Amino acid sequence: MTSPSIPHLGKRLSRSLALQTMLVLGLVCIAVYWGSLLTVMQRQQDNLNHKQAALKHLLQEGRASHTPGVMMHMLSDFLTGHDELSLRITSSSGQLLFEQLRQPLDDKRSERRSFAIDLPSAQAGQPGQTVQVLLMLDRRSDDALLRQLAWILGLAAVSSSLLVSMASAFLVRRGLAPLHSLVEQTRQLGAQDLTRDWQKRLDDTDQPQELRPLIDQFNALLERLAVAYRQMEAFNADVAHELNTPLTTLISSCELALRKPRDAEELRDILASNLEDLQRMAGIVADMLFLSHADRGESARRTLVPSMAELVSEVIDYHEAALQEAGLQIKVEGDASAEVDARLLRRALSNLLGNATRYAHAGSTIALRIINTAPDGALRLEVSNIGPEIAPEHLPRLFDRFYRSDASRSHGDRNHGLGLAIVAAIARMHGGQAFVDSSRNITTVGMVLPTISSMSTL
Repeated sequence: MTSPSIPHLGKRLSRSLALQTMLVLGLVCIAVYWGSLLTVMQRQQDNLNHKQAALKHLLQEGRASHTPGVMMHMLSDFLTGHDELSLRITSSSGQLLFEQLRQPLDDKRSERRSFAIDLPSAQAGQPGQTVQVLLMLDRRSDDALLRQLAWILGLAAVSSSLLVSMASAFLVRRGLAPLHSLVEQTRQLGAQDLTRDWQKRLDDTDQPQELRPLIDQFNALLERLAVAYRQMEAFNADVAHELNTPLTTLISSCELALRKPRDAEELRDILASNLEDLQRMAGIVADMLFLSHADRGESARRTLVPSMAELVSEVIDYHEAALQEAGLQIKVEGDASAEVDARLLRRALSNLLGNATRYAHAGSTIALRIINTAPDGALRLEVSNIGPEIAPEHLPRLFDRFYRSDASRSHGDRNHGLGLAIVAAIARMHGGQAFVDSSRNITTVGMVLPTISSMSTL
């Protein structure tokens, strides 16, 4: 549910386009109006300049060759056809010589031009006369034209903005249709769809290029979720299988023990057998809890271990009895100092050594190597044994939980399939990774742990 304070994307885009259209059209209309206004004002000034020059020429030339009566008639003819012009001529003493007004003198809706003209004398040798001329241009028609233009531009801007707003809303809605299609496709996805082997859960056939990277990433995310979902289902099935066997054994043992009276020694044997199954179940639960903490991103607590060879020797001493029973020898190659979680590393090495002990050929030698891979400074720990070669199809899943390459589960009583998964988890907790290689009857399992200095450069 979306918050009412957050507008929808379509409304936001439509509103933005409408505002931009109104702003652009408004600026264009203002520019057109001011351009027209300046053009009209310039035309008025040019008209007054032209009339002033013509009037000056008329007065100066007519004064010398025409009588005053003829001059008045010529001035009237000068104004004929120019209803927007008004003319007033007075002498230097204030005497009114000529007046033809189209509007009152105090009307402010006119463009005024006042100037003096020196007129020659009508008689040779006599001094000339100076007259004051007031030429007025009526602006009312131009103002009406500008007002009409302003209304036309305003109505055009508003109507165009409304049309563009409606068109943009339609186009935005149409442009967002692929998103609605994706929403509908996503709505139809369910948990059961994660188990289907689809190449693309969201179809991008008719989607625009801008959305295809998002669809590809979403499909990749769904694929990762599908893998995790399948792993979780397999994990649940494996857990149920691993716990079902000892629980069934415990229930059967208890039922048999309760069917008839038994002496203390016989009951002690039954309890000891049940205790072994309970310890095995407790080990499975403890390992599952450890893997759960590791999956949540828990990191290793690093401390300086001066000699990895000494730490390896401690692990070998713990497995000495199992090695002797299997008739195996072990050799340690190399040494290094590193900052690691010693407790976790002992557990990982113990699992690696136990795994090699179970599958090594009797009488062979297990090699445990400590390699400092300079110059990157990573620590490489690996355990190699001579034994059955692991098929290539099993190698990628060897570190999965409860996964066994031995389908017969010949070591199921001692190995519940979490040992190598714990090794991989401990490697991840150190920022490293586990690896496995099996060829020519030699299987090597180990992990690469980056040092703190090499991790800081990543």
